[in-house]
Amino acid sequence: MSSPTPPAYSVPSGTPVPTAPARRSHRSLAAALVAGLVLGAGGVGTAWALSGGDGSADSGAGGDARRSCEALQGFHESDLAADGAKRDIAFNRLGAAGVLSTAAAAGDPEFKPLADAMGRVQNRLVRFADFSEPEARKELKTARSVCAGL
Repeated sequence: MSSPTPPAYSVPSGTPVPTAPARRSHRSLAAALVAGLVLGAGGVGTAWALSGGDGSADSGAGGDARRSCEALQGFHESDLAADGAKRDIAFNRLGAAGVLSTAAAAGDPEFKPLADAMGRVQNRLVRFADFSEPEARKELKTARSVCAGL
């Protein structure tokens, strides 16, 4: 027995309801990207920290703090508006700076102000999706000032 053949076309019953195309918010996309980068970098940073580093003189909390500041120095907020690799690099540098500052603070409470400042910078990025807000720029400047004092 064969199944019935459907008609070549169908006539909709009633008035069709228009649907708007699904739109993604830039903020939610940026927030998801930052969260993914932070979690990924956190996992790598945790594994590295648990392995004890490479045994060099620069592998302790002070080394983590210095590398955090180096990553922050290489971060340019204007690159977040770029496309492709330039934007990816900016997000990754900011994520690395945050994870390394957290590792430094875990190893030595002296670096807690750096970790706190980096946490506020990342929170502002998630909240505003860029550094156009004055508070976001202020937090970034604070983090860079903490680095300058190390």
